[in-house]
Amino acid sequence: MINSKLIIRIIGFLLLIETCLFLCCSGVSLLYGEHDLESFLLSALLTTVAGGVLLAIGHGAERSLGRRDGYVIVSVAWVSFSAFGMLPFYISGHIPSITNAFFETMSGFSSTGATILDDIESLPHGLLFWRSMTQWIGGLGIVFFTIAVLPIFGVGGIQVFAAETSGPTYDKVHPRIGVTAKWIWTIYTGLTLLQTVLLCFGGMSLFDSLCHSFATAGTGGYSTKQASIAYYNSPYIEYVISTFMFLSGVNFTLLLFFVTGKFRKFIHDVELKWYFYSVALFTSFIAVTLYFTSSMGTEEAFRKSLFQVVSLHTSTGFATADYMTWQPVLWATLTVIMIMGACAGSTTGGLKCIRMVILAKVARNEFKHITHPNAVIPVRVNKQVISPSIKSTVLAFTFLYAVIIIISILLMMGMGVGLTESIGTVISSIGNMGPGLGLCGPAYSWNALPDVSKWLLSFLMLLGRLELFTVLLLFSTDFWKKS
Repeated sequence: MINSKLIIRIIGFLLLIETCLFLCCSGVSLLYGEHDLESFLLSALLTTVAGGVLLAIGHGAERSLGRRDGYVIVSVAWVSFSAFGMLPFYISGHIPSITNAFFETMSGFSSTGATILDDIESLPHGLLFWRSMTQWIGGLGIVFFTIAVLPIFGVGGIQVFAAETSGPTYDKVHPRIGVTAKWIWTIYTGLTLLQTVLLCFGGMSLFDSLCHSFATAGTGGYSTKQASIAYYNSPYIEYVISTFMFLSGVNFTLLLFFVTGKFRKFIHDVELKWYFYSVALFTSFIAVTLYFTSSMGTEEAFRKSLFQVVSLHTSTGFATADYMTWQPVLWATLTVIMIMGACAGSTTGGLKCIRMVILAKVARNEFKHITHPNAVIPVRVNKQVISPSIKSTVLAFTFLYAVIIIISILLMMGMGVGLTESIGTVISSIGNMGPGLGLCGPAYSWNALPDVSKWLLSFLMLLGRLELFTVLLLFSTDFWKKS
């Protein structure tokens, strides 16, 4: 069975970390002299009390974690952070509905970026900073904090890392998983700070630059402006954000290889090649279509298509244009991009390119098996043979992904949501994208959706962020049986 006392203790410690984050945001409120300071202080107090109670309940827990414990910690941490993270929105009165407040916060921590806000600029700076910070924290994972704090409890973090890591494969760059996590956080922070500086050079305020860098590194897409990046009408800003969105979509272990001089591993990675060429192909197709079907010139068509392709490919969700005004064929193209996602081991959502690579190779091998029934044709990725267990996991994941999308679309339509909007919001939520289609596209918020549909979409965000199995396992009776 699971080590419930230690899990409770770890969640309590994580809530104390969230308290520290609230206090950081209260500092922003104090700096700008705005009224949301009290809501952050009260939220910090409530979270501290809850965290302290959980720490007390878990006192004296046995210091051992199993794989099951890791799955429980990951799922409960995300829900707990969202449940307490919504307090500043709700207490301040800027989002007076519990449903909307939880939706907005889960959208942030899952780095989805869908919003129910119709006037983002009306929020005080502290709440805007908190919205962006939720995506930065949720990007690489709240659980990476547990990798850092687990040694305090005398346990290792590999079980948690295995439960949270995105994608079917990941490379160890250091035998100690905690060291790997710290290296990745260093790169993550470095990209955030570098982008902040570059955006300041482009005319953005320091506050807006930092908030947009948080949202870019976490591939979340929350902007401080209702019109998103289109508000700035700056080619320089669009190119800078496009570049950093692309980098944030790369497997962070690959970025670590690049930083440490292992260029061959970086350049010859098959998933990175798939990611790069798919961005290039889709950008070229959309740019050519825009050039011939709109009034855009060559550079503008390229820039708008590049930004939207990278934004949706990496599940960031920033917008520089309302693509619902483009040709319908481009809606379908962008929907395919949403489903694909970027690289495993990044902060992005979607199916992930590595799964697309494996599925493509499996499909190709099936054609060979038809003509050569007795041939043994392994699936290789980066010159390594993919085991049958990984292949079956990828196939199962893809099947579940498709089934959940179909069922959720039907449920959304049963709640009175239109077909186009249902398709867009479901794919966007489970892929952690942000913008959808139709009246839930990049030019609109999701506020008009029924409350019950927002809870369903929040659950889909959690499912997508934690790669389906991590959450769905908790609903399996076998998971809770003694072994």
